[in-house]
Amino acid sequence: MESAQKHTIYDVIIAGAGPVGLFLACELALANCTVLLLEKAESPHSSLKQLPFGMRGLNTPSVEALYRRGLLEELEIPKRLKAPSFVSSKQGGRPQAGGHFAGIQFDSTQVDLSQWPYRLPGSPELQLFSELEELETVLTRRAEAVGVDIKRGLPTTGFQQSTDGVLVQAGGYAWQGKWLVGCDGGRSVVRKVGGFDFAGTEPEFTGYSAQVDITDPEQLKPGRILTPAGMYLQSQPGYLVLQDFDGGAFHDAKKPVTREHVQQVLRRISGTNVTISALHVASTWTDRARQATTYRNGRVLLAGDAAHIHAPLGGQGLNLGLGDALNLGWKLAATLREQAPVGLLDSYTAERHPIGAQVLDWSRAQATLMRPTPQTHALHAIIRDLMHTRDGATYFAGRVWGLSTHYHLEGAHPLVGYSVPNFEFEDGTTMGQLMRDGRGILLDFTQSDSLQTWTRAYGRQLKYVSGRATEQLGLQAILVRPDGIVAWAAAHPSDYHDLQHAAAQWFRSCLN
Repeated sequence: MESAQKHTIYDVIIAGAGPVGLFLACELALANCTVLLLEKAESPHSSLKQLPFGMRGLNTPSVEALYRRGLLEELEIPKRLKAPSFVSSKQGGRPQAGGHFAGIQFDSTQVDLSQWPYRLPGSPELQLFSELEELETVLTRRAEAVGVDIKRGLPTTGFQQSTDGVLVQAGGYAWQGKWLVGCDGGRSVVRKVGGFDFAGTEPEFTGYSAQVDITDPEQLKPGRILTPAGMYLQSQPGYLVLQDFDGGAFHDAKKPVTREHVQQVLRRISGTNVTISALHVASTWTDRARQATTYRNGRVLLAGDAAHIHAPLGGQGLNLGLGDALNLGWKLAATLREQAPVGLLDSYTAERHPIGAQVLDWSRAQATLMRPTPQTHALHAIIRDLMHTRDGATYFAGRVWGLSTHYHLEGAHPLVGYSVPNFEFEDGTTMGQLMRDGRGILLDFTQSDSLQTWTRAYGRQLKYVSGRATEQLGLQAILVRPDGIVAWAAAHPSDYHDLQHAAAQWFRSCLN
C-alpha cells in the first residue's frame, strides 16, 4: 500500500462525496479544518440524478441550513419549483399538494401554520425541490472554494484506527487523518470495516424507478395507483415508479433490470397488457430499514445513509443526512480545536439517533399502509379521511416539512431545542445572514453590557450580536448553536442565571 502524501495528516477524511459528505466537508472547512473527501465514482454525473425521480424535496431544516450558509441562493431549480403557496382554504385558496404519506396527498391550504408561532415572515421557503445533481454541483463548488481536497475514482476499501488517528486505504493508496467519517451510502465500507451494528427490519417490496417508452400509456391510470398486486405511478409520460411486494427479492438478487422484466412487473401490478418498447434507465430500491446503534466508534463516525437506510418515500433520506452533517460538523471541529466541552461529540449520536429512528418508523408505517391487501386498503381510506381534516393536514405537514423536528435540550423556554427564528434587524440584516460564518451567537435584544462582557470569555466560538428586531417574539436574549439550534432563551432578566449552565454544554470557556 503506497502512502499518497507522506507528510500530510488531514484533520478529517470523509468517505463519500454525495450531498451529505460534501455538506459535512463544507462545515468542517468553514471552521478551518483540513478535509480530504474520497469518492469511488470517477464522475459526479449520473443519468438517474437528472431524471424526475432524481428530484429531491428539501424540507424546512434543510432549506434553512443551506440558507444560513449562503448556499440556497446558488440553487436555481428550487426557485422554479417552490412548494405551493400556503393560502388558507378559508380565504378561498385552491387545494395545493403539500406532500404525501404513503402516496396520500395532504392539502397545504388546510395546514394551520399558527401551530409554529416562532416562524417569522421573511423566513426561507418551507419546502423546495432540486435536482440531486445540481445540489451536488453547488456543494462541490463551495467545498473546493473553502479548500476541501476532493479525490474521485478512489473507493475506500479499509482503514486502521489508533488512539490518535486513522489510516485510510483507497484505490491502492493510504491517507492519514485524525478522524474518519463514513458518508459512503447504504452499503458503507466504513460501517462494515468499523464493526458498527446495523439493526433493523427486512424489506417487504422491491421498488423500481425507470424511464421508458410506452406504446400504449392510455392503459395506465393517472396518479399513484394501489392495486391487489402492488403500486404503480406514472409521474410524467414515460417515468415509472413501481412497488412489487416480493420481499425485496429482485433487488437483493442484484439482477440486471431489463425491459422485459420491467414490463412483466408493470403488467402484473397494473392488470393491463401495456407494452414497454424501450428502457432507457432504471434502478431498484427497497424498504429495508436499518440504523447503526451508535454513530461513533473511536475516531470513526457515520452520517447519512451509512448510518441509516430506509425506503426513499417522500425524500426523507437526503434531509436526514444533511441534518446529520449540520449537527456533526461544528462538534467535530470544536473537538479538533480542543474547544469542546466534555461529551460534546457524543451528543451527535444522542441527538441524531432518535431523529433517525423516527424517520425509519415513518418509512415503515408508509410501507405497511401500501401493502396490497383488503385490510390495508381499508386502513388507507381511514388515514386519507383524517389527512383531509385541518388537524390531520397540520400533523402530516409538521412531519413531512420537518417543522416538528427538535432536540430535547435542557431549558424552560419552549423555543429551546428548535431552529432559531429568522429575526430581521433594523438595518435589514437577518439572523440567517449572521450565521454564514458557522459560529455560535449570543443574540441580545437589550444591548446589555454584562452579556457582551460575558461573551468574551468564549473567544471566537461565540459572537455577540445586539440590536432591535422588527419582531422579537417577547424575547430578551437567545443563545444559538452553530447549527442554528436554540440552546437557551430568556423572556425575562430572571432567566439569565441559566445562561452559564446552558453555554457550558456546547462551548468551552477560554477561562477554563
